[in-house]
Amino acid sequence: MSEVFLGIDTSNYKTSVAAVDGSQTILRSLSEFLPVRQGERGLRQETAFFLHAERLPDMIREVYETVSPRDIHAVAVSYAPRRAEGSYMPVFQAGVHAGRVIADTLGVPYYEFSHQEGHIESVMHAFDVRDGVPFLFSHLSGGTTEFLRCVRTADGYETEIVGGTLDISIGQLIDRAGVKLGHAFPAGKYLDEIAATQPVTALPSRVKIRDGYFNLSGTETQVLQSIEAQGDAVVPGLFRRIAELIATEADQLATKCGICNIYIAGGVAASRTIRGIIAEYSNGSAAVHFGDAVLSGDNAVGTAWLGERKHHGA
Repeated sequence: MSEVFLGIDTSNYKTSVAAVDGSQTILRSLSEFLPVRQGERGLRQETAFFLHAERLPDMIREVYETVSPRDIHAVAVSYAPRRAEGSYMPVFQAGVHAGRVIADTLGVPYYEFSHQEGHIESVMHAFDVRDGVPFLFSHLSGGTTEFLRCVRTADGYETEIVGGTLDISIGQLIDRAGVKLGHAFPAGKYLDEIAATQPVTALPSRVKIRDGYFNLSGTETQVLQSIEAQGDAVVPGLFRRIAELIATEADQLATKCGICNIYIAGGVAASRTIRGIIAEYSNGSAAVHFGDAVLSGDNAVGTAWLGERKHHGA
């Protein structure tokens, strides 16, 4: 077999391990949600760390059923949420520890990238983006709603936040509504199905955007109160407002930054409902691009691709 690159990502929500080859073909990709008790809206960091540490040996062993450890040329790991000073979450240390042990044991290079860079690479891999050419990117997940000005480099991506939420994320808004409705956390896939199959009968208020930034806590209060009276009938309207917010934000930032192309990833970006509604706004200032829905959520494929790119660029 040709050279293999191993990627590991241990986020708040998923344990992920992937292997890609020197031609950037995905050889194996494993990704599992961490279990959350019914009615709860997430995990404590120490609990998530323990669950990652418990799962990683079996997942790595499963990858070894597809690729031989002897063919691994480098190990790439997500070490923090963002590549920025002070960006830190204990959960990522589970992957860091495992990755260092594997790399040291095999005698191969060990590379670190941020979790966000993995998301960016998992989408941008499908597009022709040159080093040094800026583009806009939206990271929409359970814990993050950020709009970024990005530049690809030999070591990953340089990013600058140019917009996003000032309080809760879009993913948190969806998950909290889903848990209120009795669904398991994370609730995005359940609400996406409702939004895709039921008509819009009620709409939350539009979210106001000021210079690229907005608040969602007021929408959360409105939606949770509406659930008390209307149940899941509020979901299609919620998803429409979210899609409208993303499309409007993309247009405003395209004008502000002078960059027309914006790429979107994160668990929220996997929603077929949101993707479909945003497509209705295709005549705006921004050209909105989505990557593979499977790779939009947390995964280690983007991290493995980053490791392959850095290894060959070193």
